[in-house]
Amino acid sequence: MGNNLLRVTGMVSGMDTESIISMYASKTKSKLDKAKKSKIKNTYKQDAWKDLNNKIYSFYSKTLSNNRLSGAYQKQKTTTSNSALSVTAGAGAPTGVQTAQIKSAAAAAYFTGATMTTTGEDGVKRNVKSDESLADALNLSGTTSFKLETANGTQTFSVMSQDAYNALTDADKAAMAENNITAVATMSDLVEGLKAQGVNANYDEANGRLFVSAKETGKKADFNFTADGENWQSSLNTLNKLGLLTNTEADKFAKAVKEQVPEYADSDLASIKQSLGFTNLASKIDGSSAKLVLNGAEFESDSNTFTINGSTYTINHVPTDTNENITVNTQMDYDGVYDVVKNMLKEYNSLVNEMSKLYNADSAKDYEPLLSEEKEALSEKEADEWEKKIKDSILRKDSRVNEIMSALTEVMSSGIEVGGKTVYLSEFGISTQGYFEADKNERYALHIDGDPDDQVTGGNTDKLKSKIAADPEQVMEYFQQLSANLYDKLYEKMTDNSSMSSIYKVYNDKQLASEATDWDKKIADLEDKITAIEDKWYSKFAKMETRLAKLQKNQTAVGGFFS
Repeated sequence: MGNNLLRVTGMVSGMDTESIISMYASKTKSKLDKAKKSKIKNTYKQDAWKDLNNKIYSFYSKTLSNNRLSGAYQKQKTTTSNSALSVTAGAGAPTGVQTAQIKSAAAAAYFTGATMTTTGEDGVKRNVKSDESLADALNLSGTTSFKLETANGTQTFSVMSQDAYNALTDADKAAMAENNITAVATMSDLVEGLKAQGVNANYDEANGRLFVSAKETGKKADFNFTADGENWQSSLNTLNKLGLLTNTEADKFAKAVKEQVPEYADSDLASIKQSLGFTNLASKIDGSSAKLVLNGAEFESDSNTFTINGSTYTINHVPTDTNENITVNTQMDYDGVYDVVKNMLKEYNSLVNEMSKLYNADSAKDYEPLLSEEKEALSEKEADEWEKKIKDSILRKDSRVNEIMSALTEVMSSGIEVGGKTVYLSEFGISTQGYFEADKNERYALHIDGDPDDQVTGGNTDKLKSKIAADPEQVMEYFQQLSANLYDKLYEKMTDNSSMSSIYKVYNDKQLASEATDWDKKIADLEDKITAIEDKWYSKFAKMETRLAKLQKNQTAVGGFFS
């Protein structure tokens, strides 16, 4: 902006040089303000088109792209005679009646440990704490172990004293990990070790019980705590004291004792377990898979959901009678086909109504964009309302908006060849409202006779639903072709001139961007021109002030000579 030192003027002459220079630059400043406002209008126009283009492209790439394919209309609905089974028909699912039987539902394995107690220093029994040494609390001598068996393999848990655990080096732990061994000293160690094997685990200290569950349902996710075969008796004792011994494992050992120890040969398993101290046993619900019989063929799943022949069968619960024949009835979903058509027309109406509103907007010829200093003179509300008036009218009478709108409405009013005859939308009870009855921005909107959501035609006889029920093939073929025609027409509009940057645009975005660049350049040039004008006149006035100062000094000197 030039040398600011030259802009200290009027000190000798007393002239308002700022105002004088501003007057000299006013014409150029006026041109600059107009250029800035034109750039703002360009920005408004680009924003308006981007918003409209996004909606047009969404209609083109999603709704029309989908509805031009036959699969969009392959709607089927399945009902069952028992809520224990629900079915969602997939594409191509056979219509008709099937028979199913639910034999079992999938369940997750769940383990509830027996209470673990120890005797405190005061001689009173209490539950084992999460962070205390299991070897001390449960009187486990030496290092003992047990196994966790899962679908991923078998992990050995080695229970050792706190001192022995603390003495383990990283190398020791790595070597144990390579051999699928986890060292534990406390219940907290055990819980973390179990979680690392892919099961849920939690120790409830208040109840002294370990809770373990599978993360998924089914046999594949089942697990079991078993004795270590290398030292079965010691391992069983550890399982028993940790509250991890189940009746199944206890029976295995009792049976072996009965067969191998003569004095127990005549004893029953219950009494053997009693004598061995296996009385406080854990509870275990095994993981189980779901079984479904469909049309005589049995299917098994680790979840309660089956995907069979493209359809999804879900077991909600097991009926009292697992031999009950559940009827599965699959038919064409007429309401589903109707909704495809209705939703497409709803989106189309929203689009053409918006384009009508933009094209028919009230004029804002008396409104110009506000510059920052102009905004300061208004309240925030006044400024927002002023700018909204301009933005709302920015695409008024825009020829491109009219072209696209006309292209779409032309497709909708044209006939389509179906089964050797030309068919129109009106034959399905779909039409526009009367010209003088409709709002000027809704004259191209289409209404479905009998649509309960449409206040205009909701009370009319529903032809579309009747057509779908009577001749679904004709309806699907017609609307598939209609969607294809709209799709092709929009593609044509996306490729009809070189002022668009890609086929995903329907407006002259390259042209608008180029205009914005031109305005930026013009603004910069005008700003430079104003700077040059100001620098020129500030320099002249500065020189004048310097001369006046010298003259004043000389006059003062002469006056002093004669005084």
